[in-house]
Amino acid sequence: MFRITSGNHQRLSDMADNKANIMISTNSIIISIVLSTLLRKLEDDSYLLVPTLLLLSVCVTTIVFSVLSTRPSVPAGTFSKEDVEQKKVNLLFFGNFYRMSYNDYAAGMQVMINDQDFLYASLTKDIYAQGAVLGKKYWHLRIAYNVFMFGVVISVVAFLTSSLFFAS
Repeated sequence: MFRITSGNHQRLSDMADNKANIMISTNSIIISIVLSTLLRKLEDDSYLLVPTLLLLSVCVTTIVFSVLSTRPSVPAGTFSKEDVEQKKVNLLFFGNFYRMSYNDYAAGMQVMINDQDFLYASLTKDIYAQGAVLGKKYWHLRIAYNVFMFGVVISVVAFLTSSLFFAS
Protein backbone atom coordinates (compact mmCIF):
# COMPACT_ATOMS: atom_id res chain seq x y z
CA MET A 1 0.00 0.00 0.00
CA PHE A 2 2.77 2.48 0.93
CA ARG A 3 4.77 1.63 -2.20
CA ILE A 4 1.74 2.02 -4.49
CA THR A 5 0.66 5.29 -2.87
CA SER A 6 4.17 6.72 -3.01
CA GLY A 7 4.47 5.70 -6.67
CA ASN A 8 1.12 7.32 -7.47
CA HIS A 9 2.22 10.52 -5.76
CA GLN A 10 5.47 10.50 -7.73
CA ARG A 11 3.59 10.11 -11.03
CA LEU A 12 1.22 12.95 -10.10
CA SER A 13 4.21 15.11 -9.19
CA ASP A 14 5.87 14.33 -12.52
CA MET A 15 2.64 15.20 -14.36
CA ALA A 16 2.39 18.52 -12.53
CA ASP A 17 6.03 19.32 -13.32
CA ASN A 18 5.43 18.55 -17.00
CA LYS A 19 2.34 20.77 -17.07
CA ALA A 20 4.24 23.58 -15.39
CA ASN A 21 7.04 23.19 -17.93
CA ILE A 22 4.53 23.45 -20.77
CA MET A 23 3.05 26.62 -19.25
CA ILE A 24 6.49 28.16 -18.74
CA SER A 25 7.58 27.33 -22.30
CA THR A 26 4.34 28.50 -23.92
CA ASN A 27 4.28 31.79 -22.06
CA SER A 28 7.98 32.39 -22.66
CA ILE A 29 7.38 31.99 -26.39
CA ILE A 30 4.44 34.40 -26.25
CA ILE A 31 6.55 36.95 -24.36
CA SER A 32 9.36 36.59 -26.91
CA ILE A 33 6.99 37.12 -29.82
CA VAL A 34 5.31 40.11 -28.16
CA LEU A 35 8.62 41.72 -27.30
CA SER A 36 10.11 41.16 -30.74
CA THR A 37 7.11 42.18 -32.87
CA LEU A 38 4.45 44.12 -31.02
CA LEU A 39 6.67 46.47 -29.07
CA ARG A 40 8.04 47.93 -32.31
CA LYS A 41 4.51 48.59 -33.51
CA LEU A 42 3.50 50.45 -30.36
CA GLU A 43 5.15 53.64 -31.59
CA ASP A 44 2.79 53.73 -34.56
CA ASP A 45 -0.16 51.93 -33.00
CA SER A 46 -0.31 53.28 -29.46
CA TYR A 47 -3.86 51.97 -29.05
CA LEU A 48 -2.29 48.49 -28.71
CA LEU A 49 -0.33 49.49 -25.58
CA VAL A 50 -2.95 48.43 -23.01
CA PRO A 51 -3.74 45.04 -24.61
CA THR A 52 -0.02 44.35 -25.05
CA LEU A 53 0.75 45.16 -21.42
CA LEU A 54 -2.23 43.06 -20.37
CA LEU A 55 -0.98 40.07 -22.37
CA LEU A 56 2.56 40.47 -21.00
CA SER A 57 1.19 40.67 -17.44
CA VAL A 58 -0.85 37.52 -17.97
CA CYS A 59 2.17 35.64 -19.32
CA VAL A 60 4.49 36.77 -16.53
CA THR A 61 1.92 35.92 -13.85
CA THR A 62 1.35 32.49 -15.41
CA ILE A 63 5.10 31.84 -15.46
CA VAL A 64 5.43 32.90 -11.81
CA PHE A 65 2.73 30.49 -10.62
CA SER A 66 4.10 27.72 -12.83
CA VAL A 67 7.54 28.19 -11.33
CA LEU A 68 6.06 28.27 -7.82
CA SER A 69 4.45 24.90 -8.51
CA THR A 70 7.83 23.33 -9.26
CA ARG A 71 10.02 25.24 -6.81
CA PRO A 72 11.35 22.88 -4.14
CA SER A 73 11.00 23.54 -0.46
CA VAL A 74 13.65 21.78 1.59
CA PRO A 75 13.79 21.75 5.41
CA ALA A 76 16.92 22.35 7.49
CA GLY A 77 18.25 18.83 6.95
CA THR A 78 19.04 17.93 10.53
CA PHE A 79 17.44 16.12 13.44
CA SER A 80 18.41 15.48 17.03
CA LYS A 81 18.55 12.33 19.12
CA GLU A 82 15.56 13.72 21.02
CA ASP A 83 13.61 13.95 17.74
CA VAL A 84 14.29 10.25 17.18
CA GLU A 85 13.50 9.29 20.77
CA GLN A 86 10.22 11.24 20.64
CA LYS A 87 9.48 9.86 17.13
CA LYS A 88 9.07 13.39 15.76
CA VAL A 89 11.33 13.06 12.71
CA ASN A 90 10.59 11.40 9.39
CA LEU A 91 13.88 9.72 8.51
CA LEU A 92 12.49 8.61 5.15
CA PHE A 93 12.51 12.15 3.71
CA PHE A 94 15.93 13.40 2.62
CA GLY A 95 15.10 16.94 3.71
CA ASN A 96 15.25 15.81 7.32
CA PHE A 97 18.77 14.36 7.20
CA TYR A 98 20.80 15.60 4.23
CA ARG A 99 23.07 17.71 6.45
CA MET A 100 23.61 14.93 8.98
CA SER A 101 26.57 12.61 9.24
CA TYR A 102 26.00 9.09 8.02
CA ASN A 103 26.59 7.68 11.50
CA ASP A 104 23.91 9.88 13.09
CA TYR A 105 21.48 9.05 10.30
CA ALA A 106 22.21 5.31 10.50
CA ALA A 107 21.72 5.34 14.27
CA GLY A 108 18.35 7.03 13.86
CA MET A 109 17.35 4.57 11.15
CA GLN A 110 18.30 1.65 13.36
CA VAL A 111 16.01 2.97 16.09
CA MET A 112 13.18 3.35 13.59
CA ILE A 113 13.72 -0.10 12.05
CA ASN A 114 13.59 -1.73 15.49
CA ASP A 115 10.32 0.06 16.38
CA GLN A 116 7.47 -1.04 14.11
CA ASP A 117 5.14 1.74 15.30
CA PHE A 118 7.82 4.36 14.57
CA LEU A 119 8.47 2.80 11.16
CA TYR A 120 4.82 2.79 10.10
CA ALA A 121 4.28 6.26 11.54
CA SER A 122 7.25 7.45 9.43
CA LEU A 123 5.83 5.81 6.32
CA THR A 124 2.49 7.46 7.03
CA LYS A 125 4.16 10.86 7.58
CA ASP A 126 6.05 10.43 4.33
CA ILE A 127 2.88 9.73 2.34
CA TYR A 128 1.12 12.63 4.05
CA ALA A 129 3.99 15.02 3.30
CA GLN A 130 4.02 13.94 -0.35
CA GLY A 131 0.29 14.63 -0.53
CA ALA A 132 0.69 18.04 1.08
CA VAL A 133 3.39 18.98 -1.43
CA LEU A 134 1.21 17.73 -4.28
CA GLY A 135 -1.71 19.78 -3.03
CA LYS A 136 0.38 22.95 -3.03
CA LYS A 137 1.88 22.12 -6.41
CA TYR A 138 -1.51 21.57 -8.04
CA TRP A 139 -2.97 24.65 -6.35
CA HIS A 140 -0.25 26.86 -7.91
CA LEU A 141 -0.67 25.08 -11.23
CA ARG A 142 -4.43 25.63 -11.17
CA ILE A 143 -3.90 29.35 -10.60
CA ALA A 144 -1.42 29.43 -13.49
CA TYR A 145 -3.90 27.72 -15.81
CA ASN A 146 -6.76 30.00 -14.73
CA VAL A 147 -4.68 33.14 -15.17
CA PHE A 148 -3.58 31.95 -18.60
CA MET A 149 -7.04 30.84 -19.74
CA PHE A 150 -8.94 33.94 -18.62
CA GLY A 151 -6.05 36.31 -19.30
CA VAL A 152 -5.62 35.24 -22.91
CA VAL A 153 -9.36 35.61 -23.54
CA ILE A 154 -9.39 39.06 -21.94
CA SER A 155 -6.24 40.05 -23.85
CA VAL A 156 -7.73 38.96 -27.19
CA VAL A 157 -10.92 40.89 -26.43
CA ALA A 158 -8.79 43.92 -25.50
CA PHE A 159 -6.84 43.65 -28.78
CA LEU A 160 -10.05 43.36 -30.78
CA THR A 161 -11.71 46.23 -28.93
CA SER A 162 -8.65 48.46 -29.31
CA SER A 163 -8.33 47.60 -32.99
CA LEU A 164 -12.01 48.18 -33.76
CA PHE A 165 -12.59 51.35 -31.77
CA PHE A 166 -9.23 53.08 -31.50
CA ALA A 167 -7.37 52.30 -34.71
CA SER A 168 -6.93 55.33 -36.91
